[in-house]
Amino acid sequence: MTETSPLQVLRMAFKKDTEWDKDEFLDSVYWIRQIIAVVFGILWGVIKFKGILGIVVYIIINLGLIFLYYASYHEVDEEDYGGHGELAKEGLLTSFSLFLVFWIILFTFYSQQLDSH
Repeated sequence: MTETSPLQVLRMAFKKDTEWDKDEFLDSVYWIRQIIAVVFGILWGVIKFKGILGIVVYIIINLGLIFLYYASYHEVDEEDYGGHGELAKEGLLTSFSLFLVFWIILFTFYSQQLDSH
């Protein structure tokens, strides 16, 4: 079995009629989650979203987008990939960490810029 690169997985992830094996599909969920984390981390930092509400909203958006990705876009049977729980947790903590890094760095950067003026 050949190893599929993250770039190949992402290309496959955005093709509607992709044939998946279990590992490839879980990899696509993982990498989609990382993209979501970067986008929302940047967005939260730029708009200076604060507090636990920012975290809760991010988690809800992340879980919701991933659910739409596999249930509506690819229309896969989640039981073939370990069920909703497996798909929900695939890459969640890694993406949460990445989200926090971007959010904190950009929030701090924009806060310090405003303070210096």
